[in-house]
Amino acid sequence: MARPQAPTWIGGFHAVEAALRERPERVERVALSGRDDRRARRLQALAERAGVTIESRDEPWFDKLRSDGRPLKHQGVAALVALSQAGDEQDLAALLDGNDQVPLLLVLDGVTDPHNLGACLRAAEAAGVQAVIAPKDRACGLTPAARTTSAGSAERLPFFQVTNLARTLADLKARGLWIVGAAGEGPVSLYESDFACEPVVLVMGAEGGGLRRLTRERCDQLIHIPMAASVESLNVSVASAVCLFEFRRQRLAALG
Repeated sequence: MARPQAPTWIGGFHAVEAALRERPERVERVALSGRDDRRARRLQALAERAGVTIESRDEPWFDKLRSDGRPLKHQGVAALVALSQAGDEQDLAALLDGNDQVPLLLVLDGVTDPHNLGACLRAAEAAGVQAVIAPKDRACGLTPAARTTSAGSAERLPFFQVTNLARTLADLKARGLWIVGAAGEGPVSLYESDFACEPVVLVMGAEGGGLRRLTRERCDQLIHIPMAASVESLNVSVASAVCLFEFRRQRLAALG
């Protein structure tokens, strides 16, 4: 489904371990600092089983690595990996055609911060989401920082970037999925909604701006998260997690 891109450095134990477990054939080499603790030994064993070369590097070498123009967060471990690119509309259609579960998808409408994207991917995987969708333009892709923040979820959870998000939402609606947008002015409370057995697409807006007009118009329903009066809004990754885990709670309750 996803196509490999040019090798790049990723850092942190979660991200490197996930790459070694999920896509070992794409890991060219692993760099490790002089630490000799249980976590480092576990990672060494993973690399050795995958046949990946391990290099010993000092801290100044790690500190020179960059991700999205910023110092790479590494914890003394990094890997040079041919990372996968996002899938497209055709890949998304193929995934849905082969899906035998009640769909639960997350759409991110213009999230531009890679750390927010990574956190959304991590929450989505934990909540049982089958795919995350975002537009190609004016939105963050699977950058090294997003992958690191996702703690491995970016290597396991299907991620798609589409040319026209409004059209993609219309296509999902034609497949029988219920499009639910989260907005502060949504007339229905998250906790008054009932999506236990529904195929659902949760649509979250960008940081600050919220849902765009065309995206909002494609939603079948707008919901809001009830909050204390002193709180105006939540970070998009936190809001996504709150909504997704409520959907998951409803589904588990329906199963008895």
